[in-house]
Amino acid sequence: MSFCKVVIACFVIALVSGCASNRASYDYSAYKNSDPHSILVLPPINESSEVVAPYALLSHVTQPLAESGYYVLPVALVNETFKANGLPIAEDVHAVPPQKLYEIFGADAALYIRIKEYGTSYVVIQSETMVEVSASLIDLKSNELLWEGKAQASSGEQRHKDDNWKASLVLAILDQVIDTVSDKSFVVSKTAVHRLLSAEQRNGILYGPRSPKYGAPEVH
Repeated sequence: MSFCKVVIACFVIALVSGCASNRASYDYSAYKNSDPHSILVLPPINESSEVVAPYALLSHVTQPLAESGYYVLPVALVNETFKANGLPIAEDVHAVPPQKLYEIFGADAALYIRIKEYGTSYVVIQSETMVEVSASLIDLKSNELLWEGKAQASSGEQRHKDDNWKASLVLAILDQVIDTVSDKSFVVSKTAVHRLLSAEQRNGILYGPRSPKYGAPEVH
């Protein structure tokens, strides 16, 4: 290998290493000081066009949070409690002062979720199911932001290339219909929620007190 090639190779390696090391890690100072044990999950704000999206997300949030070591207040009961008290709209629930939520539910922190995208779309000759969500964890006593993050997942299916473009187009349309009818978004949303709320993810939530990994270093 010539001297020039060696220099270029070293430069590329240094550049890549520098980019990797410069990726910011989340500041967990407030999170560790708060040390939440229980989490109240609020009804998600739905920014997608699918009315079923909040129900799909709520059905998935408990598992990754519980597996990460937290007590999660029953999401269905919490949702019904808000509705019974005249708060059927997620935006109104999110506007309730944290201290009031603490008085009612007694949880250490509340999880505020926003659904950015949910559903199957048709692009050229393929369909794709995409779910994108974001969330923030707020201390209900101090109203301090403990953590925030976002994640997405898609069906990511690579359609087989067909020499007959008409056949490919028909298959893509059929795929979209099947994905919509079978609500593949529900399955994809589970992956997105796990990526968002699992303590195993980089810059994700920390392990809670019910986890054997409680107090372990955060994932970078």
